[in-house]
Amino acid sequence: MDKFIFNIELGLHHVLDFGAYDHILFLSALALPFHFKQWKKLIFLASIFTIAHCTSLFLSVYEIVVIDVALIEFLIPVTILGTAIFNLLYSNISSKTKSLNLYILATAFFGLIHGFGFSNYFKMLIAEDDEKLSSLLGFATGIEISQVLIVLLVSGVSYVLVTLLKLKASLYLQITSILIILITIPMLINTFPW
Repeated sequence: MDKFIFNIELGLHHVLDFGAYDHILFLSALALPFHFKQWKKLIFLASIFTIAHCTSLFLSVYEIVVIDVALIEFLIPVTILGTAIFNLLYSNISSKTKSLNLYILATAFFGLIHGFGFSNYFKMLIAEDDEKLSSLLGFATGIEISQVLIVLLVSGVSYVLVTLLKLKASLYLQITSILIILITIPMLINTFPW
């Protein structure tokens, strides 16, 4: 049980680590287009991301799929940039009319990429474990808890700024997406593999 709790904490720290803020940026970009009243959709998307993230960890831990780390490290900021650009392109469309299916597909694909980005470190951590699946489930639990916290926090801040302070929703989405893009560009440059 101690190992399971340890892996929950590891999952929490993996996502909430401000030194490695790629998860936070991606989840922020993902949550920004949704209203606080759509919290069920946000939790659903966070869960899709967790499932995909842990699927790629599983595939990597059991060496079913091996992917070049340098390529994955570059693709992680690409997913953040892509999500922020998507937000800019669709910032004037009502969140009620946006297709959830597109978000589901993108979130699942990006979750796979993010999971492969952490897989080598995770494999090293659980190399001595006899029950790798239990470690993975604990880690997934920690990831899910932290991701739900982030998307609800971002959605809550958005609610305050847009609803209570009367900031125009499309303008807020454009400004925050541009900020995410500006933060992501150095990550892209630093991880460019060629």
